[in-house]
Amino acid sequence: LRRKMKDSIPEEHLYLGFSHQYGDSIFPLHTSISLFLLSYCDCKLFKIFLVPTGENADDQLVTKNLSLNLEVCLISRCQLPVVVQSCCLPAVVVKDGKFCRAGLSVVLRHIIQKTYQADPSKKDVLELLGFKKTCLKACAEVSRWTRLCEISIPLAVERFLTGSPENCQTIPPDVLELERKLGEPVRVHNDDKIRRQKLQQQKAGAKAALPVLAKEAAEGGELVEMHEHPLPSLELSIAFSKLLVQEGSATVNREPPHIRKTKTSDLPPLDHVFAEGLYFTLADLVLLPCIHQFLVSCKKQGKNLFNLPLISSWYQRVQEVPRVKQAADKCNMQLLQLPELQSTPEEQLQNSSLVPDELEEEHEDNHFIGGPRPTMTKLMESGIEAKFSPHPCPNWTLDWNSLPAAVSPGEGKMSRDRALRKQQQLNNLVAVVKKLAKPGDVIVDFCSGGGHVGIVLAHMMPSCQVVLIENKELSLIRAKERSDELGLNNVWFIQANLDYFNGTFNIGIALHACGVATDMVIEHCIKAQAAFVICPCCYGFIQNTVKFTYPQSHQFKEILSYKEHMILCRFADQTAVQLPLERRLIGKQCMGLVDLDRAWAAEGRNYSVQVISMEPESCSPKNNMLVGTP
Repeated sequence: LRRKMKDSIPEEHLYLGFSHQYGDSIFPLHTSISLFLLSYCDCKLFKIFLVPTGENADDQLVTKNLSLNLEVCLISRCQLPVVVQSCCLPAVVVKDGKFCRAGLSVVLRHIIQKTYQADPSKKDVLELLGFKKTCLKACAEVSRWTRLCEISIPLAVERFLTGSPENCQTIPPDVLELERKLGEPVRVHNDDKIRRQKLQQQKAGAKAALPVLAKEAAEGGELVEMHEHPLPSLELSIAFSKLLVQEGSATVNREPPHIRKTKTSDLPPLDHVFAEGLYFTLADLVLLPCIHQFLVSCKKQGKNLFNLPLISSWYQRVQEVPRVKQAADKCNMQLLQLPELQSTPEEQLQNSSLVPDELEEEHEDNHFIGGPRPTMTKLMESGIEAKFSPHPCPNWTLDWNSLPAAVSPGEGKMSRDRALRKQQQLNNLVAVVKKLAKPGDVIVDFCSGGGHVGIVLAHMMPSCQVVLIENKELSLIRAKERSDELGLNNVWFIQANLDYFNGTFNIGIALHACGVATDMVIEHCIKAQAAFVICPCCYGFIQNTVKFTYPQSHQFKEILSYKEHMILCRFADQTAVQLPLERRLIGKQCMGLVDLDRAWAAEGRNYSVQVISMEPESCSPKNNMLVGTP
């Protein structure tokens, strides 16, 4: 039965970058991480292609160091499928297909899901995705944790290994940030119950004893030995019992009354066992090849790791997880055995002081006093008010009744009223795009969701190539099903974060791009010198990030502080139909001001931008449309 299930799964091609080899790893580290996960999962469902970044890659030199029993080929970038050429590697595409998954986290999550799909007995592999299957699911543009694991740590280690001796004297800030993260209290599902168990254990003066961990692992007969690097026994017991017995942790009797009555604020915090907390996840497998290379380099240079006691303990602990050492052996990773290190409070304080400034902003007070009127008045006194350009074709509409059913947004599983409003929104975007587009143009639908905009455009403009980019897999699969039903041949589907798309295009569109995503789409379009048609959404989610600071335009920066701009963003979300009219009108003005700042910022980079209200305005509470041309 398993063989039949495996045979029914279509072959997929996995494309990995290759720049050079350093020690026992292939660079970039994203490639070593991908190969390590394939080894850990014992996954042979993909045909693997290494794509050299240079011209002089030696096929035999590379493949002889891959003892994974995997079929590996070297190809040049120009031999990649066209859709993959528009993406950063790693990337996965179905053979001869137009559905591409790109970016480390997306590809690794897909490998895990594909492994489980082929063999449902591998529940431990699926467990790598964590609680609610969300491990590294949030995109790096908005999740600091995903960014740290997926981008910052691999890049920091690569720079450390390839930098000059002077640059290797200090520990990279991103590695210190990981050390700090491992020292933070753990928050997990149902942690109140676990923290009460810990309190009971502390009061009983329990020592770190792990009776269940001397038993053999459920698979492979491996023994788990923890005595060399003890942790508080409750966390460790729970973590490893989950690894050894998939049903969950050991049964614990009901707590005594004095434990049950203890306030939550008085309960002891939980300590990290693995990268994300108590449980072994994909994040650990991503970090291990990177930290391994960093530690190997430190050992060669004779560096003392006293500043990294938590990372050192984590590195040892991960090796004790079943199948990790076997996976490392297959990848020629010679894991180190490190001495146990103790962290003093002074050292912990030193580590905390090395947190980048932008991360500390998260703890700033974001509570605002007063409404938006003082901020609006401040702008008005400087001659700045919301400005809306006239709609270029307010009465234009698609003949929805004559279109195939699969073109209609109603096919995207929504109510009749919502489908009607969605049609009205699409009328606005399609009307503007038709004025801008010419035959042969590439149109990218960013944050495409179920493909409502992109599929309509692909059907209406068969001479244009349409690319749908979306991070949510299920939404993109629905879009492809609709496209297949229509027989469209001019659509590509890319499951990726925006940063992993690097193709050239002529027009970028986004319908209700949430918060900072609107600014990310504008940035992509400006870099590509492409026109853009964007309907923003979720203004209240706008905040300073690694890439963007607000306000953006020099005109707004001269007048408003960051917090004052955030006031406008918060009240720009006050446009729901159930709110009083006066409040909605203020919300609309705040929307206009936030988008005016965006427009002026783009105009400062040689763009012409209009802020337009969609027609009818009742089609959506978020009815602004930014139209920009270089």
